[in-house]
Amino acid sequence: MEELARESISLLARSASHADPPRLGSFGAVFIMLKSALGAGLLNFPWAFQKAGGVTTAVSVELVSLVFLISGLVVLGYASSVSRQKTYQDVVREVCGRAVGKLCEVCFCFNLFMISVAFLVVVQDQLEKCISLYETVTGSSEAGMPYHWYTDQRFALFVMCLVIILPLSIPKEIGIQKYTRAALTCVQPDSQCKCLREFIVSLCVSVLGTLAATYLCVAVIVKYYLMDSHAVITPDHSQVSSWASMFSVVPTICFGFQCHEACIAIYSSMENQKISHWAVISVLSMLFCLLIYTLTVYGFLTFGEDVASDILMSYPGNDVVMIVSRLLFGISIITIYPIILLLGSVILNLMLRVRRHYRGIVTHSFENRCRVVLTVAWITFTLVIAMFVPDMSDVISIIGGISAFFIFIFPAILTAWGVITIVVGAFIFGQGTTLAVMEVFRKF
Repeated sequence: MEELARESISLLARSASHADPPRLGSFGAVFIMLKSALGAGLLNFPWAFQKAGGVTTAVSVELVSLVFLISGLVVLGYASSVSRQKTYQDVVREVCGRAVGKLCEVCFCFNLFMISVAFLVVVQDQLEKCISLYETVTGSSEAGMPYHWYTDQRFALFVMCLVIILPLSIPKEIGIQKYTRAALTCVQPDSQCKCLREFIVSLCVSVLGTLAATYLCVAVIVKYYLMDSHAVITPDHSQVSSWASMFSVVPTICFGFQCHEACIAIYSSMENQKISHWAVISVLSMLFCLLIYTLTVYGFLTFGEDVASDILMSYPGNDVVMIVSRLLFGISIITIYPIILLLGSVILNLMLRVRRHYRGIVTHSFENRCRVVLTVAWITFTLVIAMFVPDMSDVISIIGGISAFFIFIFPAILTAWGVITIVVGAFIFGQGTTLAVMEVFRKF
């Protein structure tokens, strides 16, 4: 999903900085852009349609947002060509100065942290639904299943983090990176994977998140047409007329379409770096994302006002089709979480710089200790937050607010279009975070 693509992005940027010429073709660029955008945000879109007050309003907000999303991508590509930098943070630092560059790094790290929380919330939701597997096997009802502390989904999430995620995250070079690197080379022309096994594993790792998103989209549509009856959609005209309700879905859109941190490295690694060509790539990528995200409207049409903030939670736990979807998302998240942590190594680099400044040298053992402590702390804090977050939509509102920096505010500095986009971005950031905080306090 998003962070697996960003690992590919970092590898692209690393290769682009070497003497070898960029080799990424148009198909590979669109593919990686889709990998970067499609993911867990898809689960929240049916709820966003309900929150906006209906299909027409939500699609209208999507289309308006698409103008800013595409223009931001084009501006970032232009900024990369002018500054000759290969990553988002480097472009911001070069164009806007060190202070804004530091702010960009902080936003990037906090964004990764909140995405980690969102992923664990998704996993916890699916573990909660696993209780229905007991019903399928035994024929008992959920009420007839005895409750034990070790059957609680929060305990299961803790065990999963301890037994699976932590061991994958501790090593400095996680094994999945090798396959991600191979997956990256497989979408570039004139390149070959070393062996068939590496190609197969890398391909699976690379497309798993996109496959999970596409499968869910198709499953939601099929389920809608197979159901005997559907929810009656009665538009709430007072809600539709409310600007706050309409724009409350923008953070979800920002989270779902967020690929702007990745786009500079993708652009820098392309064969054809003409801005006009990059504009076409940006438009195609966003239109594909728009199509897939908009098709989730069938989830809203199926459940109406009762749709959950995580669409998978609206379906019964013993639904085999949705069990497959839960497995796909769960496996994707478990394999991607360590990569998120790896990309958050900016904190470790800061600690090492401080140590080098005062001591003059950084030993290998000190670096290992710092990495272990930061990894354990990162997993612990995200786990605790995920356990007590009332709703997935609250986390996505915060992430969408942070995404406004990457989509609107930072790209806006180079253009006359910047005044409008900065105002829009600041509004989305403030609204997203405020709504999330208010919703958390209300539910508690």
